[in-house]
Amino acid sequence: MSKRNGMSKPISRGKRAYVVFALCATTAIALRAQTFTTLHSFDNTDGVNPESTPVQATNGGLYGTTPGGGANGGGTVFIISTGGTLTTLYSFCAQTACADGSGPFPALVEATNGDFYGTTNGGGAGNAGTVFKITQSGTLTTLYSFCSQTNCTDGAYPDGALVQATNGALYGTTSGGGTSNDGTVFEITPSGAFTTLHSFDGTDGQAPTTGLVQATNGDFYGTTGSGGPACAPPYLFYCGSVFRITTSGVLATIYTFCSQGDNCADGSGPSGLIQATNGNLYGTTNIGGTSSIAAQGTVFKISPSGTLTTLHSFCYCTGGANPDAGLVQGTDGNFYGTTEDDGANHGGTIFKITPGGMLTTLYNFCAQHGCTDGENPYATLVQDTDGTFYGTTASGGTNGYGTVFSLSVGLGPFVKTLPTAGKLGAAVKILGTDLTGATKVSFNGTAAVFEVVSSSLITTTLPAGATTGAVEVVVPSGPLSSNVAFRVLP
Repeated sequence: MSKRNGMSKPISRGKRAYVVFALCATTAIALRAQTFTTLHSFDNTDGVNPESTPVQATNGGLYGTTPGGGANGGGTVFIISTGGTLTTLYSFCAQTACADGSGPFPALVEATNGDFYGTTNGGGAGNAGTVFKITQSGTLTTLYSFCSQTNCTDGAYPDGALVQATNGALYGTTSGGGTSNDGTVFEITPSGAFTTLHSFDGTDGQAPTTGLVQATNGDFYGTTGSGGPACAPPYLFYCGSVFRITTSGVLATIYTFCSQGDNCADGSGPSGLIQATNGNLYGTTNIGGTSSIAAQGTVFKISPSGTLTTLHSFCYCTGGANPDAGLVQGTDGNFYGTTEDDGANHGGTIFKITPGGMLTTLYNFCAQHGCTDGENPYATLVQDTDGTFYGTTASGGTNGYGTVFSLSVGLGPFVKTLPTAGKLGAAVKILGTDLTGATKVSFNGTAAVFEVVSSSLITTTLPAGATTGAVEVVVPSGPLSSNVAFRVLP
């Protein structure tokens, strides 16, 4: 059992264990600091130790969680502006025996109904975590408490963010529970109807601590932190897998880590995945790789069918070590991520890596006296429609409880859609940062009727004749394109 913030849970984040391997040379290129800003330092009253990144909402704010602190010590949900004004919306353990949950480690997801959905790692009726819904103004509803079934066959300790699928349901994972106590994959509707889709048993992976991604083929892809069918001594507590699962629960393991020679040259302990615009999946591992001195994680590419390529190996050196979070693809086509450890100041790094594997260190944490800029970024970055990246550190800051930060690398504004796929006639929300005065909205060239709700939101419907492609919004300053293609479903 590992323990975070005083809360016991199985294996979760055990991939942070520091394992020394042999051999090292890094291709990381250190650059001068970019335009980095510490937006907020937590002080315990408003939360502590954030391990997830705030997500951009339709009202223009960034919504996030902290796993501890707040009015009741059980963690918080907060909103922060891009200028750094933070408001605590909810403090967990507000109910007797933390019936509302405690320890919301993962990021939130804004559903098409405008509410946010998330999970807590503890508390709830079974003291094994919850799924909750919270409105933009902070009204929280507990939708499900894990360990509601005998022997926790429904799962326990959800650690990863939820994802809303094209069918409207939400999908997620638990790091424990299930029929073999090795974790589960589950489905839950926005109203709270819960279904366990798969229970891991070690041979197909163990302890999934990250969320899922729905690929363009309709299937979900995810990772387990350990286990897998090809995992054998001496790596039984490491390895990890990449799996594919259908909406009906049919699971296939497509890759097991530690399967390339000694010392886990392909990495071990994978984090979350994203699907890039080229169709491949990209992610990181927390340890392993081919670097010398101490191999401490990798960046990898894997095809939907399971062909894996290691793009970069980290080590205890100036290039950073132990990437604990996944990647985000920027509007320039490159990937951006963080390492929780090492770098020039030993506080972790922010990096950019090209699809071909060229890595550049963009920022080294603990660059300021006392690490007031933050330390140990565990979370995936998010790119706001203003072009800037936002993230959190789990420690450091003026009070030592972590920070929210921004990093500008000179990328311009763009628009996002919610959802990113739909059928003709479906309602679509378009997010931006300066949409006032918009004169045209089009889906891959097909014009749509629209309404400008605010400077951060346009509502429209998918027009007849629309095909899969970029969404474009024409505003007084010029055209803005979506960061990913909007997929028109049959």
